[in-house]
Amino acid sequence: MNFRTFAAFVGPSVFMMLLFIAFPLISVFVQSFYVTQTVYEVVEVETCTPGFLTQTCTTEKTSVPVVGEDGHVLTTTEFVGLQSYANVLELGRAWDALKSGSWSAFQTIDFWKALRFTLTFTLITLPLNIGLGLGIALMINNAAKAVRGPVIFISLLPFIITPVIGALSINWLFRGDGILTAAMEWYSGRDIAMFAQAWTIELLMMLYRVWHVAPFAAIVLYAGLQTVNSDSLESAVIDGASRWQRLRYIVIPHLMPLIIFVSMIHLMDAYRVFEEVVGFSSQGHVISLQWLTYDFLVPDQAGNRSISRASASAMLTMIGITLLLIAPLRRTWRDHKGGH
Repeated sequence: MNFRTFAAFVGPSVFMMLLFIAFPLISVFVQSFYVTQTVYEVVEVETCTPGFLTQTCTTEKTSVPVVGEDGHVLTTTEFVGLQSYANVLELGRAWDALKSGSWSAFQTIDFWKALRFTLTFTLITLPLNIGLGLGIALMINNAAKAVRGPVIFISLLPFIITPVIGALSINWLFRGDGILTAAMEWYSGRDIAMFAQAWTIELLMMLYRVWHVAPFAAIVLYAGLQTVNSDSLESAVIDGASRWQRLRYIVIPHLMPLIIFVSMIHLMDAYRVFEEVVGFSSQGHVISLQWLTYDFLVPDQAGNRSISRASASAMLTMIGITLLLIAPLRRTWRDHKGGH
């Protein structure tokens, strides 16, 4: 294939990646070092009470945005270096809380509260996702050919549902007098409030993520099961290997590249958890790093948005994802070098 043909195939993809991934990422990185603020001026405002003879007027000073000749509010942009990162991390306050041994005070800091949940959510759901996905894949692989198609279709249903809709559905099942909450109250004979404390909300969010994402892992691993060497399995059976031994020493090592691939996809997706926070309305108890970035972009009462802090939060999230991907990437590189 000559260079012109190669460029014709690859060029559009590279252009789209630069336009929608690289350039926005560079823009966010640059914005994290600058703070844009509205220009205000102090003016005197006279307020008069209704009436004619008894009318009373008072004058007070107030700050109002300065409007330019083009009718737009004037703003100033200032280079602040790492100040936005410091504002997001609140390192001084965090250090004082840890030094005093107050974990509850440390958890009141938004970033560290969000980081704690994000890491917990990501690292707990990862093995559950892989384990359940492998179980579903083995079930599909061992099913009779006549029912294999319907089993695959039913297994994929949770993955087909839109994430926010799925989270809202689970929310309605457990919130207040939801069907599952009512059933648990009837069985236990006591009132149950699944959304009254943080740990139960986190548990529901994790269960939903595993239920929603495990079908993807199942389909990928099921495809890998079709390439397992049947001769190796037959030899293991002849040698008296149990089902568990065949799974541990033949099937799982064969599927390891796919398991690493699914793990990388899950790490990148779960670390950006957002739909569950919105669907379960957990902002009062549980927040994630992605939700924190969104919260910085919500306009305040004056209509201002903390774009610089939102950019810093987004870059910190990207750094976290990169750190989590180091281990599987090293394993992939080592396997690749070993294969040669």
